[in-house]
Amino acid sequence: MSQKKESFFWTSYSDLMTSLFFVMLTLFILFFLLSQERNKLIIAELEKSKVKNEELEKIKKIQESTKDLNSDYFTYDPEFEKYILKTTVPVEFQKNDYNIQKIIPNHSRKAVLRQLKNAGNEIKEFLEEHKENKYLLVIEGQASQDGESQHNYELSYKRAYSLVEYWKNDCGIKFGSNCEILISGSGDGRVANELKCIEMRDKSDENKNRRFLIHIIPKNILESK
Repeated sequence: MSQKKESFFWTSYSDLMTSLFFVMLTLFILFFLLSQERNKLIIAELEKSKVKNEELEKIKKIQESTKDLNSDYFTYDPEFEKYILKTTVPVEFQKNDYNIQKIIPNHSRKAVLRQLKNAGNEIKEFLEEHKENKYLLVIEGQASQDGESQHNYELSYKRAYSLVEYWKNDCGIKFGSNCEILISGSGDGRVANELKCIEMRDKSDENKNRRFLIHIIPKNILESK
């Protein structure tokens, strides 16, 4: 009788251990599968982080590349992350006029036109040296608030367009395929003031706002944002 009880005990014990073994095996397999899935997610996140870091490095290199622009004509604005034509190139259109051949500079007109030609060639050479990057070249025309045309947006646009035409027709300057040109007219700034937009105007002398601005922006920065 005792032998039967003992035999029953070992049989039950064996069944229990077998069940526990299968439970542990199942838990191990489940843990292994979950670990594999977790590892895949970690690797995927690391790959994403690597791609992001590579993109950031690429953007930094592109930003650094703009330092190659000639400081005689362009200056970097860190707030807006772009290069702009220096105010030392004294462009000032006659009132209600957009003919670039009639600009009123502080120095001789020919000297200013020559500076604009040099600035255009500087942009062209810069783009050729950095063909692997893409840039946005914004020519922004402006008008003054001291009684210029009632159509100041149209007038300011034509002033910007006159520079592009001067570069193309008078200077024979053509920019590469890695440059997108945007011609715009910001008018006399009244709407920008009402909308509280960022603007770059000379508030000390309205006559100096009869001009255009040249902005050079790496397109990769815009795409990243």
